[in-house]
Amino acid sequence: MLAPVCFASRLHSTSIGKFFPRNHLRRDLFEIRIRTAVRPQDIRRAIAEERPCIVHFCGHGLEDGSLLLEDDGGNNKPVSAEGLASLFKLHADYVNCVLLNACYSAKPAHAINQHINYAIGMNQPIGDKAAIAFTQGFYDGLGYENSETQDVFQRAFDEALVAIQMEDASQEQIPVLKDKLSYTENFILETNTNIYIEQETSENIRFTTNSVIQLEFPNGSVPLNSPFYIEPDDIKSIYETLLTPGSLIRIKAPKFMGKTSLIIRLLAHAEKQQIQSVYLDLGGIDKAIITNLDKLLRWLCGRISDELEVENKVSSAWNTDILGSNDNCTDYFRKYILVKINSPLVLCLDEVDRLFPHSEVAEDFFGMLRSWHEKGRISDVWKQLHLVLAHSTEPYIRLDIHQSPFNAGRPVELEEFNQLKSQELVTKHGIQDGDAVLEQLRRMVGGHPYLLRLALYEIARGKVSLKNLLQSATTEAGIYSHHLRSLLGVLQKAPELQTCFDRVVNSNIGVELDSIQIYKLHSLGLVQKQDNHVIPRCQLYREYFRRVL
Repeated sequence: MLAPVCFASRLHSTSIGKFFPRNHLRRDLFEIRIRTAVRPQDIRRAIAEERPCIVHFCGHGLEDGSLLLEDDGGNNKPVSAEGLASLFKLHADYVNCVLLNACYSAKPAHAINQHINYAIGMNQPIGDKAAIAFTQGFYDGLGYENSETQDVFQRAFDEALVAIQMEDASQEQIPVLKDKLSYTENFILETNTNIYIEQETSENIRFTTNSVIQLEFPNGSVPLNSPFYIEPDDIKSIYETLLTPGSLIRIKAPKFMGKTSLIIRLLAHAEKQQIQSVYLDLGGIDKAIITNLDKLLRWLCGRISDELEVENKVSSAWNTDILGSNDNCTDYFRKYILVKINSPLVLCLDEVDRLFPHSEVAEDFFGMLRSWHEKGRISDVWKQLHLVLAHSTEPYIRLDIHQSPFNAGRPVELEEFNQLKSQELVTKHGIQDGDAVLEQLRRMVGGHPYLLRLALYEIARGKVSLKNLLQSATTEAGIYSHHLRSLLGVLQKAPELQTCFDRVVNSNIGVELDSIQIYKLHSLGLVQKQDNHVIPRCQLYREYFRRVL
């Protein structure tokens, strides 16, 4: 039976062909209906007439979560997330999935997910090539044969993430999948839900939840109001440092270890104290900007001005005849940002290690940040600046000890969960007497926050036994398949790094590598450091990559 797909698009139909070419894998499974240059009434009528299984919107979105359609005169017509949710509420009987291929569409996807089983959106702007790769991967995934226990749309989403990562790894975190099982208002474990854990013996151990637990699917950072966030032991001290005039906090942790989740809470704490904040992710900047100091500093000043809604005067204020790039940036930041707002400002720069490969740019940029921090010791204007820098591992570039921000301020290093924090996470998932569960999970994934939480989520749902989860963990049918394929995709694009990691997983002792190789593998979260040697971060990585590399 054909699965009807309705494309609602402000793009020409020839552009849609890039998303779903005629030679697409098993295209015969889908019946395509295209509506272009759509008005709100066009979409409403199209869905009612076609009764599609999938609705795919290709177009543009606004930062407030609105999607841009057209009015009768051909002008832009923003449609709110709430309006879209109301529309799909009427068609929940047959629409199974809504794919919003538009910038800033995560908010409407979340709203739509109240009524539709699956909704996919983008949490920030996405490039055209990445958007095309994502959509092609999504429909490839729908065309594959799946086991009876596999979630078809989750499998397609995972395939799409692999496709986007192989096209542009910096944009892999942009697409988000909302499904009703992760929509916490719709999925609750009732009091005294029984969960069975299979072990190697013939006996099953029963764990009983003793309270109502609202489960959340682990997908990127942990939301601010989530009950599943595990705070660092010194969180209160970190908050105090953040509020200290002229402060500098350095957050270091590999990927998937909680950097962004902590940053979210730091920014929220600043907001509670009525302190303005700006968050900038250097991981998503174009290469042409990140490799040119002057362009990077202009981008920095322009973005901060825009985020604070102060007049952007970068073009007119930049004096290249007299001042160098660092001096121009420092002068602009003082005159047109700090003096203008005349209040404390938390500036968070995430993924600053994106600069490490570009040593000339990095030396000047980080030297400038260190000088700003030092100015905060003596200048009331610069005391307004509270800096937060986040990076994946130690910088491998050589920076002057007096010009580096990485040996100043307050360091915060996020480690794997210890036994107590792991047990706390078990308790938060409502599994009492979970020592047996935790013991076996930690043997496979250690105290890795994301890997541990994903396993506990699946167990708490009661959809998989611990025995089956562990047996399939390193396979394509396991719960970690997307995560593992994503890491494999990164390694395959860097053959030298792949060769190094192959040595690591096939050695029973620590392997000595050069500093850059250690940095790259550690920043991906693949290894643990032991002096100048590295070992696989967990048994899951050792077993999987031994098989596939």
